[in-house]
Amino acid sequence: MVIGAAVLLFIASFLKLYSVSGFNVDQTAWTDLGNGLGTYMGGVIGAALIVVNRLLPQPRKVLGLDLGTVGVAFTVLVAWTQFWSLVDVPDGADAAAGLILGFIAALVLAAAAVASPLVPALQGALLPAPKPVAPAPYGAQPPGGYGYPGAGAGAGAPQPSYGTPPPPQQQGQPFGQPQPQQAAAPAGEFSPFWFAVPVPRPLFGEDGSPPPIAELAPGTWYLAVEQRGGALVAQTQDGRRGVLQDTSGIQRG
Repeated sequence: MVIGAAVLLFIASFLKLYSVSGFNVDQTAWTDLGNGLGTYMGGVIGAALIVVNRLLPQPRKVLGLDLGTVGVAFTVLVAWTQFWSLVDVPDGADAAAGLILGFIAALVLAAAAVASPLVPALQGALLPAPKPVAPAPYGAQPPGGYGYPGAGAGAGAPQPSYGTPPPPQQQGQPFGQPQPQQAAAPAGEFSPFWFAVPVPRPLFGEDGSPPPIAELAPGTWYLAVEQRGGALVAQTQDGRRGVLQDTSGIQRG
């Protein structure tokens, strides 16, 4: 709505503002740069600030002011100015397409800008969320990548396969290998798998404490190491383990 109203306002700036006795007066918003740049383009600039602020990963501030807030202020001021321009038409003249269409566009633009933070239907993402990268085949992660056994070992050194406990003399435990004291799950009951979540979801501690210990983010693959009823015990990139209670809509690797 903001983008469409801004385009309409820009088009209106090139149309005739007044007509006299049915004849269009050769005057547009650009006849007076204060009107063209200060009013009509002011609304376009406000819309651009709102859109740019929505596209950025984090809200950007300039001189301590949020870009989106500045953009909303621009659009409201333009709608206010256009209203009084429409009301205060010079004597003997009538409002033409440029003035009428400009006011309608400015009003829609201001209404959409003010309503965007308040109406859930207007808070959708402008760009689609990135799809998670497809994982490598199970048990064959890229060298040095997340979950790859033996990452950081010297070139040519033998690499243990996924799920193979290291020799007793090995001190570090590469991510993706069970600890020596953990017994492997019986065949056919549960096999670890990679998964991704569709939306950010909290990961709770295995001890059942209420505060989450981490948050799983879309676009990242995590390893499910155990199943507890309808929940999964997942392991993050930094080796933390927790319980994912909401497993609806997850994508298995």
